[in-house]
Amino acid sequence: MRLMIAIIQPTKLALVREQLHRLGVSRMTVCDAFGFGRQRGQLPTYRGIEYRTDLLRKVMVEIVVSEEHVEATIDVLSAAAKTGTAGEIGDGKIFVLPLVEAIDLASGVRGAGVV
Repeated sequence: MRLMIAIIQPTKLALVREQLHRLGVSRMTVCDAFGFGRQRGQLPTYRGIEYRTDLLRKVMVEIVVSEEHVEATIDVLSAAAKTGTAGEIGDGKIFVLPLVEAIDLASGVRGAGVV
């Protein structure tokens, strides 16, 4: 099993959810996230005054997939989360981590059966 964490633009969440559902991924956790990478924040203007915003709004999607679905899930996330045809700075990142064990609290089931 693998834990996949995708940091994406908030505007791409609906498309990512739709594409993951088509792939068969039916369970996920979605959280608001704030941060920056190469963008280094923004300099927006409010009523003619520039102010610095160091943290940009993102969405964090966490899903658990079996080993055989990792590459297909990465492909779907990559395609759905990109802005434009080639992608842009700030589109996000995907992190893939090994998952040692999963336990369903209600039933006590352990392992891949939980996913």
